[in-house]
Amino acid sequence: MTTLETPRATPAPTSSAESLQSLAALRSAANPPVRRRRPETEPAAWRVAGMRIGVVVVVLALWEIGARAGLIDAFFWSQPSRIWQTAVIAFGDGDILADARFTFTSTVFGFVLGVVGGVAIGLSFWWSRLYALTAEPLVIAFEAMPKLALAPIVVLVLGLGMGSKIAMATALVIVIQVLNTFAAVKSVDRDLTTLLYSLGASRWQVFRTVVVPSTLPWVVSSLRVAIGLALTGAIVGEYIGSTAGLGRMIHYAGSTYDIALIWVGVFTLAALSMLLYLVVSALERRLLTNLTHAR
Repeated sequence: MTTLETPRATPAPTSSAESLQSLAALRSAANPPVRRRRPETEPAAWRVAGMRIGVVVVVLALWEIGARAGLIDAFFWSQPSRIWQTAVIAFGDGDILADARFTFTSTVFGFVLGVVGGVAIGLSFWWSRLYALTAEPLVIAFEAMPKLALAPIVVLVLGLGMGSKIAMATALVIVIQVLNTFAAVKSVDRDLTTLLYSLGASRWQVFRTVVVPSTLPWVVSSLRVAIGLALTGAIVGEYIGSTAGLGRMIHYAGSTYDIALIWVGVFTLAALSMLLYLVVSALERRLLTNLTHAR
């Protein structure tokens, strides 16, 4: 006959030192030590630039190797060496520089007209609630409309010159600026405007001292988006019909199956867009800093 053996109890610590050690072990098991992460430092500018250049070099090298090895169809995708040769000829003739100047000019004019016109229209919504409620759905409907569908009409009316490209760039920028400025107008502090009215301020004084300063940060913050839209509008207009411009050059190269020239136009357009973005970003930071100091 077997007997059940009772489990032996764990012997208690024999001293206070052992008790403290056991308590410390239990606490460390329940609350494991948290490792503090070192604060992430900002990488050096030269390292970031080197990484970017390295990525580009690796992509171009793989592209060239793949085209030479037959892994990439050079007829449809071309190859960096052929693109470089085409770029040397294009820049040597000076034609691509004239096209880039045409696109740059139409983009800048469209950007300025779109920003100024959009801000003026958006601020005008503050003066009349009836006017704002009537015009806002029309502006939204125009924003939802594909601008590519309007491009042939704009080119037919204004011709193949720079005017139609400026009009297309302005059309893309102005709607965004109207909606953005109107949103800023609706966010103006009503208690402050009511206080100024109670102190005897006129409507023009409230508009000049409260509404306009309150909307300026919104307008400035949207400039980087606006310059991209202006460039897009100019390129769309050049695709439909133009006498010059990078969009016209890319469209012509595509119609003649000159893939290398297409890539030259694309890379030139990318460089132009990056230049415009950097300039507008610097302008935006400068304006925001001045607005902060002015307050």
